[in-house]
Amino acid sequence: MRISMPPVTASLILLATLFVMTTPGECGLSAGAATVDVTPPTLPAIQNGLFLEQNQDKVLDRLKARCFVLQNDRAAIAIVVVDSCMIPRDVCERAKVLASKQTGIPIHRMLIASTHTHSAPSVMNYCLGTRSDPSYERFLPPKLAEGIAQAYANLEPARVGYTSIDAPEHTHCRRWLRDPEQYGVDPFGDKTVRAIMHPGYQNPAFIGPAGPADTGLSLLSIQSADGKRPIGLLANYSMHYFGARGGFSSDYYGRFCNELEQKIGTKGEKPFVAAMSQGTSGDLQWMNYGAPRRTDYSIDQYARELADIAWKAYQQIEYDSSESQLKMAESSLLIKRRLPNKERLAWADKYNQARGERRPKSKEEVYAEQAQWIHEHPQEQIVLQVIRIGDLGITAIPNEVYGITGLKLKAQSPFKQTFNMGLANGAAGYIPPPEQHYLGGYTTWPARTAGLEVQAEPQIVDKLLQLMETLSGEKRKPLTTDFYNDQQRTAIKKARAEDNNRVNRGGDS
Repeated sequence: MRISMPPVTASLILLATLFVMTTPGECGLSAGAATVDVTPPTLPAIQNGLFLEQNQDKVLDRLKARCFVLQNDRAAIAIVVVDSCMIPRDVCERAKVLASKQTGIPIHRMLIASTHTHSAPSVMNYCLGTRSDPSYERFLPPKLAEGIAQAYANLEPARVGYTSIDAPEHTHCRRWLRDPEQYGVDPFGDKTVRAIMHPGYQNPAFIGPAGPADTGLSLLSIQSADGKRPIGLLANYSMHYFGARGGFSSDYYGRFCNELEQKIGTKGEKPFVAAMSQGTSGDLQWMNYGAPRRTDYSIDQYARELADIAWKAYQQIEYDSSESQLKMAESSLLIKRRLPNKERLAWADKYNQARGERRPKSKEEVYAEQAQWIHEHPQEQIVLQVIRIGDLGITAIPNEVYGITGLKLKAQSPFKQTFNMGLANGAAGYIPPPEQHYLGGYTTWPARTAGLEVQAEPQIVDKLLQLMETLSGEKRKPLTTDFYNDQQRTAIKKARAEDNNRVNRGGDS
């Protein structure tokens, strides 16, 4: 574990949950922000976020890396939010090494997170059926380092405020429980699917969401020390993506940022930078499948609505000059993957032999290739981080995290306010809580994007809470809420009793 120490500030309450923190320039806090364009310079490029590999030759809107640096007289911390589907750990580390050489910021004090737009160039091999685009993979790390260096060069005396409000109408559980009489078949031919993503609107074959949603919209605001000029805004929300078709796009994340930059930003030599980071939305999305389909709803409308909620909350933030702290801690875990058994490897070998060197063209071929990759890569090193800014805690997790996991972290956090950044410093796949593995479905089918052991989620939660305890000097709060409803508990209990999804959980057939 590595820990860095600096000073900043604390407190106030807005609506249901508001805490604020600031340090005037004389107390030592400085901040800088910058944006760099990471749109692919050459087309076509391989697109990430789809089941099968696809090339894309159009740009719908520009992709950005939005960068922030916070510093006092003891240390500096960099936070980068990138319009990318997912960036594996080795690519993040390449960018951090380059940025550290340019700024002197240690690599363990840098956080690089993907927004999770599904319309971005690929920098990850075996992302289901998609390879990394080699040209774009070479292009991206130097651009991220450039952004950190620019933010570092823009440092000036600063103060910081933060808030969180509830936005329940814009994210919902997208993983629904199947009717017990209509369980589905997985790609391996077994009838294990008791919960699945995207069931369709008011589909009678599904009885209700498989888990809760984390509906908190969090904001970290950075201003000049005198409060006269906004520097940056880091937002966090647990909504998977909206989706743009026909070209590379920053998705709703970019539109949300544009809206807030227009509402908040001021003209000047140093532009205002807004970023929307991915929360704990592994099983969440904007669609409410319990209601009728909205046929007239657009990505632009969604972004405007969420930006309006953020804007109203932002206007209420107050900046206190009492003293507080800026700290960061990092740790790593070596986690096993759920390995294929002999029968699964034999099943995969048939597809792999028949496919040869061409890319997969079906779901079965994708999972056959994944089974061989997992067999050859039985474990994963993941990086976990926590940043403390006054009484705000920010966790960084290199996974697609369920809403219930985010709720558990927030409920147990020793900080007054906490938000969680997913797909940060890596892309180690979905981490369903252990009980969700028994329900089966896409996020439990072993792949590089969903392959960690069943107990990965509680290990990650515990390690993050340990880091929060270290930074806060306080013990975690007891977890007193179940978060599941009766219908969900009944479905999980039945699946456990029947040992459902055993092979996909890493057990023998």
